[in-house]
Amino acid sequence: MVRRHVDIVHVARQAGVSPATVSRAFNHPSLVRADTRARISAVVDELGYIRNRAARSIHGKRSGTIGLIVPTVDNAIFSRLIQSFSDALNLRGFTLLLAAHGYDLGREKDLLRSFLEHRVDGIAVIGLDHENATFALLETRQVPVVALWNHDGESRMSCVGPENRNAGCLAAQHLVDLGHRRIGLLFPPTRGNDRAASRLEGAEALLGERGIQVPERWRIEAVYSVAAAKRAFVDLIGAGDVPTGLVAGNDVLAQGAVFAAAECAVGVPDRVSVVGIGDFSGSAEMAPSLTTVRLPAADIGEAGAEVLLELVRSERRHPLIRRNLPLELVVRASTAPPPAP
Repeated sequence: MVRRHVDIVHVARQAGVSPATVSRAFNHPSLVRADTRARISAVVDELGYIRNRAARSIHGKRSGTIGLIVPTVDNAIFSRLIQSFSDALNLRGFTLLLAAHGYDLGREKDLLRSFLEHRVDGIAVIGLDHENATFALLETRQVPVVALWNHDGESRMSCVGPENRNAGCLAAQHLVDLGHRRIGLLFPPTRGNDRAASRLEGAEALLGERGIQVPERWRIEAVYSVAAAKRAFVDLIGAGDVPTGLVAGNDVLAQGAVFAAAECAVGVPDRVSVVGIGDFSGSAEMAPSLTTVRLPAADIGEAGAEVLLELVRSERRHPLIRRNLPLELVVRASTAPPPAP
């Protein structure tokens, strides 16, 4: 039978520990022995104890919650980051609140306000491009914040991630090094997406340095969707003028291009080489396996959680912490030298 109005003292008494140990098991589990945590957890389940986080936040204490706002949860782009970020928080006694703004930075501001109303201890966002009203709200409330998936040495907020411009450079560099000169670009709309904008800028800059001009017909735009990318590349193939190399803004778009080529009997990489960015789930297993620039999503999530909790626990005005995580070109079967003229 579940006891009514069970408090932390009841839990401590039945588990044979102090109330402080029970509190520590919730808030700093790494500081409590595993067998003690297991005993406390069993008593919590038996008694039906629920912590009152709201009461803690009313009295100026931490709520134990962290907000993460991502552009989308509709595909694999951020899934690995979300999982590692959440796991790292849970190990440290914090709970994740998750929301998605659909690449609408105005909507992001509204979600941020909602999280602040719920008294979250810190906020993580994706990228460094945000509305001025969002920056103003964060600065006014002095809430700890970290931007994930992007690094900039002059950022207005703490950040953890790679330099996305370099990802675009690496992808384009790979095709150029293979001997490609007829290179196309398949990218999403860049409004509200500074990661894609930086990658596109990097690819264009590298190609420009090598004297390679990308004609407008080979600048293809598609939202982050395998189906949308497939349709867009099928249309290009149907026009009868196909580049020998294609840089895609991420693996989702690259996968769509590979599927389009297969449907149109255009060999990959015999007639067109395709390189993506991300190294998402399934990229290594598709046929042909996808050459890509690996973004360390799990490392970004874990390091981002560590940085944000360091800011949460900081006793002084929140310092700026910037961590630049490395990129890696992963060469697989989707790229090869261009076909002979």
